[in-house]
Amino acid sequence: MPHFNPVELIIVLLIVLVLFGAGRVSKLGGELGSAVREFRKGLNGEDQPKTDQPTPQTPPTTPETKES
Repeated sequence: MPHFNPVELIIVLLIVLVLFGAGRVSKLGGELGSAVREFRKGLNGEDQPKTDQPTPQTPPTTPETKES
């Protein structure tokens, strides 16, 4: 496996920055980060909604009686 020194990494990053532009590189980085986050959630099984919290319920309604 090749080992890269810091100078080579900086050169590669500068070339990528020139080719794609700063805005696009930051957008790609954000998308890559969210993809990795979703992948890790899928591995841990956190993608299912949690049902530990009770859902709010409305009180039962009783029919009103009319007084005459």
